[in-house]
Amino acid sequence: MFPFCFEWAWDVGHIIFMGLLYMVLGAISLGLLYAFVMTWLKVTGRDKLFERLWIRFPITLW
Repeated sequence: MFPFCFEWAWDVGHIIFMGLLYMVLGAISLGLLYAFVMTWLKVTGRDKLFERLWIRFPITLW
């Protein structure tokens, strides 16, 4: 199922599946990176930069 396998075929199904897989993995990675950066800023005491970034990019689920 991966490009390094001998059975790999570049058909539409594989391209769509791998494209969606990498989009989901990218979104999860960006979310984790954002959480780590914001946590690091809060822990190290850089509250000014933390507040500036939080006001500019508020991510809320409600």
